Amino acid sequence: MLLELANTPRDYAWGSTTGIADFLGAEPTGAPEAELWLGTHPGSPARAIRAVPATDEEHTTLAEWIAAHPELLGDALAPAGDLPILLKILAAASPLSLQVHPTPEQARIGFAAEEAAGVALDNPARNYKDPFPKPEIIVAVTERFSALCGFRPADEVAQLIDELGADDDAATIPLREMLADPTRVADALDWLLSGADAVAPCVEAIVAHAETSEAAGSPLASTWQTVREIAHHYPGDAGVVVAMLMNRVDLRRGEGLFAPAGLLHAYLSGVGIELMTASDNVVRGGLTPKHIDTAELRALLSFEQSYAQLLNPVHQGGHSVRYDASAPFSLTLVEPEGGTAEVALEGPSIVLVESASLTIESDAGSLELPQGGSAFVDATTATLSVTGGGRLWIATALAG
Repeated sequence: MLLELANTPRDYAWGSTTGIADFLGAEPTGAPEAELWLGTHPGSPARAIRAVPATDEEHTTLAEWIAAHPELLGDALAPAGDLPILLKILAAASPLSLQVHPTPEQARIGFAAEEAAGVALDNPARNYKDPFPKPEIIVAVTERFSALCGFRPADEVAQLIDELGADDDAATIPLREMLADPTRVADALDWLLSGADAVAPCVEAIVAHAETSEAAGSPLASTWQTVREIAHHYPGDAGVVVAMLMNRVDLRRGEGLFAPAGLLHAYLSGVGIELMTASDNVVRGGLTPKHIDTAELRALLSFEQSYAQLLNPVHQGGHSVRYDASAPFSLTLVEPEGGTAEVALEGPSIVLVESASLTIESDAGSLELPQGGSAFVDATTATLSVTGGGRLWIATALAG
């Protein structure tokens, strides 16, 4: 079965006023549009527009279709009764929160503990909304997509501390003394998020340094630029200094990142295609007015210090590339360039059209999709034909 889908963008304050509209080929509304969700997640389930082949059944969402026909997910995934992935268009005009996601075991334990404690699902202090992990891929579709990803190598931390030391500002002494051993990023994070009286003056002093001409001419100029940019949106937030200790990555169009469990990350700006498991489990560490649970954050975080690793596409031959990660999903980009491309599928999928209209065809029939159009492809489809001049993103749920 092919099922055409649609949804309404979510209007989080950090969203772009033009990014999603441009992707969809629609007129901007003038309001922030942050994410468009394609899946069965109850937070914003995709609407069902039309099915191929045509049927008399009336279901208004993809979630209702799958509830009525779990066999659409295939034998391995049908017992769960729900699509385990969520595809998004994400458009950031300002930074998202610093955040981390749990492992499968951490998610199960955390969810069970909060359920047993009677913490309501809508309680702002709740960390675990479901018992699932939330690994995610993001691939840039704008010419640049900026993110923070993991803690930077110790030698770079040492450079930062040396440069701050040259100012001899007393407000930064606690942080400089702590990071005289540049591997103590865990202790630095604990202190920055502690709310201690000395934190605010330290943040202020570091932002002030970032605004100096010395910082602009420094070998670390890009780091100080990041500090300035984030401080503009979150003045006084300790997360500004946490961000200083992280890798900044500026993805070019088509480049991607994988955020596994335990990796501290934040998306800063740009439009990307994001694929994740269908979970709401986010533990935050700054750059947000939302709840920050420092102890839980500390328990989930990996404090490994290394350069960020890009997720490079693997050519599948012909007109497609695939983004693979250590996660139960894959993301494929197909560019038939006005002709027809054949793509093998390994499970139920969500497809999303970029740039121009496309026609998709399976044994069930064919479906013409406009720019920004999307559809669900059921698990019985072994091969999907894609024809036209646009680009097709295919998010596939993998068994096991």
